[in-house]
Amino acid sequence: MGLSFRKTLIASAIIAAGTLSQGIFAKPVKVTEVEGISEYRLENGLRVLLFPDVTQETVTVNVTYQVGSKHENYGETGMAHLLEHLVFKGSPKHKDIPKELSEHGARPNGTTWTDRTNYFETFNASEKNIDWALSMEADRMVNSFIAQKDLDSEMTVVRNEFERGENSPFGVLLKRLLAASYSWHNYGKSTIGARSDIENVSIDRLKAFYRKYYQPDNATLIVAGKFKLQEMLNKVEDAFGPIPKPDRSLQPLYTKEPAQDGEKLVTIRRVGDVQLYATAYHVPAGSHEDFAALEVLSGILGETPRGRLHQEIVEQKLASRSFGFNFQWAEPGLMMFGMEVDQSADLQKTIEASHKVLENITKNPVSKEEVERTKRKLIKNFELGFNSSESVALELSEWLGMGDWRLLFLNRDRIEKVTVEDVQRVAEKYLTRNNRTAGRFLPAENPERIEIPAVASVADMLKDYKGRKAVSTGELFDASPDNIDKRTNSYTLANNLKVSLLPKKTRGESVEFYLSLNLGDEKSLMNKAEIGSAAGTLLMRGTNKYTREQLQDEFDKLKAGVSISGSASSVSARVKTKRENLAKAIDLVAHVLKEANFDEKEFEQYKSTAKVDLEQRLQNPQALVFREYSRRHRQVPEDHPYYVPTFDESIKRLDNLKLNDIKAFHNEFYGSANGELAIVGDFDEQAIRKALKKHFANWEPKTGYTRIARDFKAVDSNAQQFNTPDKENAVFAATISLPVSDKHADSPALVLGNYMLGGGFLNSRLATKLRQEDGLSYSAGSFFNQSSIDERSALGIYAICAPQNLSKVEEGVKEVLQKVLDSGFTAEEIASAKSGYLQQRKISRSKDNELAPILGSNAYLKRDMQWSEDFEEKINALTAQDIHKVMKRYLEIDKFAILTGADFSKTK
Repeated sequence: MGLSFRKTLIASAIIAAGTLSQGIFAKPVKVTEVEGISEYRLENGLRVLLFPDVTQETVTVNVTYQVGSKHENYGETGMAHLLEHLVFKGSPKHKDIPKELSEHGARPNGTTWTDRTNYFETFNASEKNIDWALSMEADRMVNSFIAQKDLDSEMTVVRNEFERGENSPFGVLLKRLLAASYSWHNYGKSTIGARSDIENVSIDRLKAFYRKYYQPDNATLIVAGKFKLQEMLNKVEDAFGPIPKPDRSLQPLYTKEPAQDGEKLVTIRRVGDVQLYATAYHVPAGSHEDFAALEVLSGILGETPRGRLHQEIVEQKLASRSFGFNFQWAEPGLMMFGMEVDQSADLQKTIEASHKVLENITKNPVSKEEVERTKRKLIKNFELGFNSSESVALELSEWLGMGDWRLLFLNRDRIEKVTVEDVQRVAEKYLTRNNRTAGRFLPAENPERIEIPAVASVADMLKDYKGRKAVSTGELFDASPDNIDKRTNSYTLANNLKVSLLPKKTRGESVEFYLSLNLGDEKSLMNKAEIGSAAGTLLMRGTNKYTREQLQDEFDKLKAGVSISGSASSVSARVKTKRENLAKAIDLVAHVLKEANFDEKEFEQYKSTAKVDLEQRLQNPQALVFREYSRRHRQVPEDHPYYVPTFDESIKRLDNLKLNDIKAFHNEFYGSANGELAIVGDFDEQAIRKALKKHFANWEPKTGYTRIARDFKAVDSNAQQFNTPDKENAVFAATISLPVSDKHADSPALVLGNYMLGGGFLNSRLATKLRQEDGLSYSAGSFFNQSSIDERSALGIYAICAPQNLSKVEEGVKEVLQKVLDSGFTAEEIASAKSGYLQQRKISRSKDNELAPILGSNAYLKRDMQWSEDFEEKINALTAQDIHKVMKRYLEIDKFAILTGADFSKTK
């Protein structure tokens, strides 16, 4: 559950229905269909969007309500978000929603934003799961408990979430900027709300808010994934049709923000290690025809590395990082830009230079090349995103919030038509001094007012809109271990690169590429940890053929989402693209890996940005605690490639980093011998085999690979505190090491035991105690990491809380652990955990971007999917006695290392 930083939804026409006898409901009326998505309307006003996708093994159910923080009144800030939390607390037919979500192996959440709130879950596409999800969403739509006892515990959880946001310098700055930007409109109020409102809002106000807005005529149900359309429509009708249409009518909001008539400045002084500067400019609503040009303008100015801010500010060493983004809302929103500046630099120089970049486009017009490049990237992102029905189901919430889900497609069409003249016009109109919030109000001799144009009618805009032909749907794929093994073609290239190919028809002809290369040996990699990490980061910043900007353009032309990273011991590449572009994308990835030029300018930018990032973490309790967590589990000498330095040590090592050492590392260790490559999706297998042989069969490193073994070592159990002054949120962690690998006989019991201890969705022992019952923590749980080769693993427990509650959190964690050791888990808990955990593994296998690295890992470990099936059978066979015996064998409370970070002056 959390806050979404995107857009919102507004109701459309209501379908008239005749009088029906009791128990009989009018059939859903089809309203429209665009590119494979069908809209229906129930008699009670519920809008239904169905998006069948046979290529998925999952279904996503997403209910979006047309209510967000802009609908809150005085004293109610944060109430929409607080209510989102309470709706997870249960309803008459579904009394323990977190437990049910875990039992069904769902990937759920809820988000609140300015114009809308949504609740969603993705799960295996079984009839039982579908019926359960629809029943749950229908029941909690109008029957959620919204009880005082739940408010008492959840209020402190939400307050803790508020406190977490107060730890982020940019998060705090953003809240102040929004407040200064809007004098009257509720967009100036943060969705998380004011602390005093969170603490004092009454249950009666929450109930009234719920009854008013949580109704079928104010909601849209989105279902996407593996189902037959008519069968799903019948199920939706059965689940939601009986809900009566409410008697009340919703009055439209009428507060409008007047034109700004002078620049504003907000200044914040808090403990920290980095300077930030951000500007906000008022712009039209997300549905306005100007917004497509504004999106292109935002990319031209704010993206890295081709954006003007990056080139004129970052590359001139006036900032370590720059960025830009838009708040695309139902009503006039904001275009945002920001810069991150080293604490020792002159911020005023950065401010003056940024104003020249942003507000001087009249003298420095946008070019056709800038416009076309940015449009190409925006369209690429749209097309790649539309290949996932799950992603589309969630993205539609944002466009519903702006007025109509079809705006998603209209916005794409508008972007394709944007011209240089359009971008120049909106830049000159909206990026002006008097429309900027970043400075103090100053009287102007000749005041300027920028009137933001209104949207006349979204309905008229889309009245005859038909969209385009739906993308290819792909095949119905069985994601069982046996079928994955059957469909996967595995072989080894001459240099021992292991290849796994799983061709299949996918939605939009999408395909996932995964490559992992293993580097060096323990002796040769000594004192090279930072060098290897820097080499991996710099790969995508230019080659002997392409600059950083040109390289990004080439991948955009191929509609390829690419990430390449590395460390001292490995380098990996991930690519998401389409069938027609995979071979060329592989050509380009191979070129990057082999021909990176490690440019001096990019190296200096890397060091500058990395240093600022490290300096920020020096006062971040979460960063400090989990850096120490990693250090406790990496007990090796300082020169070892697996050594984890402190942040201070990392800054010193960064200062000593030399470009020639990075070039030498790449020349010595990079090669495709002893690696793993997997491709899953729609591709021409024979053509790809030729491409792989061409690029990777004969690429040998000068120094070969030998795996670095890591023997089991018990964690140092001494407690450690990190004092972080002026931070509102505290972090708790506890950890222990265990002499167990994932092939150990006790591994299944430890995995399922951890799932019940701190996994699942809000119903684990830790989450139930610290969040549901005691209301101490917004986020609490545990995780269990195992080696697949060495007999070692790590169990970690975490929680965030207010500093004054740290001792209570520690007591609660120890109480939960002691109960597990004393009495184990119940048969009901175990049955629920087995169901949830095994369904989550099935979901992971059904997603191509997760399956590809699984196949790569299997190749490295010399396993097939039968190993996974055997492991799941062992999970399924576990008894309460098995798990209790294993947990008692390994968990000793006194051997846990307790690590905490907080402003300890606030713990007294």
